[in-house]
Order: sequence, then C-alpha cells, then structure tokens
Amino acid sequence: MSVLTEKELSTIKDLLSSEELLVKKFKMLAQHTEKPELKSQLEDIARKHQGHFDELYQKLS
Repeated sequence: MSVLTEKELSTIKDLLSSEELLVKKFKMLAQHTEKPELKSQLEDIARKHQGHFDELYQKLS
C-alpha cells in the first residue's frame, strides 16, 4: 500500500468518526422502537455503516 498523505489520513479519520457515529445512532434508534419491521431496517442500516467503518479501518492497516 502506498503512503497516505496527511490530508488523506485526516479524511479517513473523519470518515471513520462519521461512520462510528451513524452505527451508534442507528443502533440506539433500533433499541427505542417497538415496531419489529422498523427495528429490523434500522439494525440493517447500522450493520451497513459498520461494514463501511470496517473497510475504512482496513485501509489503515
């Protein structure tokens, strides 16, 4: 893997923070809904954002 510039590292860190926040928010929303279908959709969205986070994190490894 090539060496990342400071700007690229900063951008990836910002994206990681954003994805982490989205995972937390959608998990929290899923916990606070009583509608099973909505809960399932929110959990799916949280999993997708967790996948985005994991992919970005791998780029730093």
